[in-house]
Amino acid sequence: MNKTLDMKQVVKNNGVLIVFFIICIGLSFLSPYFFTLNNILNIFRQTSIYGVIAVGMTFVILTGGIDLSVGSILALSGMICAGLMKNNGVNAFAASLIAILVGGGLGLVNGLLITLGKIAPFVVTLGMVTIARGLTLIYSKGYPVSGFSSSFREIGGGYFLGIPIPAIIFVITVVIAWYILNHTRLGRYTYAIGGNEETVTLSGINVKFYKTMVYVIVGIASGLSALILTSRLNSAEAIAGQGYELDVIAAVVIGGTSLSGGRGTIIGTLIGALLIGVINNGMNLLGISPYFQQVVKGCLIIGAVILDRLRDETN
Repeated sequence: MNKTLDMKQVVKNNGVLIVFFIICIGLSFLSPYFFTLNNILNIFRQTSIYGVIAVGMTFVILTGGIDLSVGSILALSGMICAGLMKNNGVNAFAASLIAILVGGGLGLVNGLLITLGKIAPFVVTLGMVTIARGLTLIYSKGYPVSGFSSSFREIGGGYFLGIPIPAIIFVITVVIAWYILNHTRLGRYTYAIGGNEETVTLSGINVKFYKTMVYVIVGIASGLSALILTSRLNSAEAIAGQGYELDVIAAVVIGGTSLSGGRGTIIGTLIGALLIGVINNGMNLLGISPYFQQVVKGCLIIGAVILDRLRDETN
């Protein structure tokens, strides 16, 4: 009996990881190219783009919030970076820093409207989707910007010791976020706010400040992801990042972070992002129609929400 209970607990605590390995094993039989080194590195490179944002989104969802504007923030940050380099002669480092600051700034706007304006995160970030996308179109006049320096293209397309630089950025982001959540005041309060915001407020903690900060973090993550995507494509477009919020939120929730807040881990988000990356890669290798892939992604999101509900009911 105890062994049965222990097994159930193991499956409950590591269900996503088990599913991840099962899918990897299945795809290795279905496609001879899946377990090749080049494909594995390609999965990490592809996953890093939305995986970096998913790390930032983990902070937001842990507080019980949501950010639907990450794709549009990515587009605006990437376009401003591209425009500064191509049209204004700004060097790659300065333009990249400005892009990250733009992402953080838009996140700050979201956070202030939510905390000081007392507007629901869903409403604020949904409005920011249109605002940021519109600003991107205004800045670019609807035209893509392409053709960057080789140093900038290294961010999304280069390697360091045989490992794709985007994968290294992703891993570093995961490590930094893990440290913040587990060893800093911001991390402790992030969990606490999601667990019981009223209690935290009564304890004298500046809840508005910390809730605002989590939106700044996801904004910075969106700006960083914009650099990876723009560099990899050697182009910035106004439509960049469309639908990214779906993969990002799915990765966070599949990884075990509760939509009601207060429970989740960065490592879980990492596994959730890799799981989505493996599924996307596997469907491409198997020649599955892109239209059908959209159906699968939709099912993943619904499944992730159902899984989140089941976790809440069993806790």
